[in-house]
Amino acid sequence: MSAEEECNCKPCKPGLPAWLATFGDLMSLLMCFFVLLLSFSEMDVLRFKQLAGSMREAFGVQAQIKVEDIPKGTSIIAQEFSPGRPEPTPLNEVRQMTTVVELHTLDVRSMEGEAVVHDRESAVDQQQQQEQLEQARQDAITFSMALTTEIGEGAVEIETDGTKVIIRLREQGSFARGSAYVEDDYIPVLAKIRDVLITIPGAVAIEGHTDSIPYTGQEFASNWDLSAARALAVAHELFADRRVNESRFTVSGHASSRARVPNDSEANRARNRRVEIIIERGQDEQAVPIQTRPEGDTEGERLTPNDIF
Repeated sequence: MSAEEECNCKPCKPGLPAWLATFGDLMSLLMCFFVLLLSFSEMDVLRFKQLAGSMREAFGVQAQIKVEDIPKGTSIIAQEFSPGRPEPTPLNEVRQMTTVVELHTLDVRSMEGEAVVHDRESAVDQQQQQEQLEQARQDAITFSMALTTEIGEGAVEIETDGTKVIIRLREQGSFARGSAYVEDDYIPVLAKIRDVLITIPGAVAIEGHTDSIPYTGQEFASNWDLSAARALAVAHELFADRRVNESRFTVSGHASSRARVPNDSEANRARNRRVEIIIERGQDEQAVPIQTRPEGDTEGERLTPNDIF
């Protein structure tokens, strides 16, 4: 029996099966689809570098880093300086095998980003500074309204220096010449200051000042003692009210070491004899020209009682 008689199957058609063309088209379309998805995707470079660094450290991949340090060892075989353990190399060169251990942390900084952060911090600081300056201005106006009469008579001056409010008590009407006792007529003035001072937060410094003429009386040893005693006398009058928190206060005497004007005339020496009550809300040193001075004083901007209302 021949082979054709033994085979009962139909003869195969020449060429590839018809379904293979459809399968090939489907695979081509799928490949184009995934290539299109890949082209639309975005790769996180920072995350990729961090991941690569972690993998490199985990599998012990070493990096070759150029050595710029002092030689730390000597190879007897190669007679070359090497900063690490000498190892034979195919070429006559010295290498140091090191492992970068900080690849798992990636510090990427942008100059533009740092500039934006700095600008935001500066804007916040400027806003806080402006608020403090405005608050000091309002505090000065509050004191001025309470001391309108005294400002008009020239016994009290009020000004601001940055976030500081300075209440300047002149010797005229407050102390007798060479004395540290507060005049009875001046005690109501300190009571007005105390009533406003209780409502305003911040550190309070009471400073006494004198002119440059040496003290010749018997009660004090020098102008330093006189200035400190006057500042302390003002503090005691303020402390007479139990509502005053004494922990906010500091008292000091400066004699003639911080003169406002040169001590070259009687008028200037009278201006230097004073006690200053300084309320400070912050540490800003910018000056704000709100000042209350009597007529004849050309230093800074004046604020008269009529300007308050």
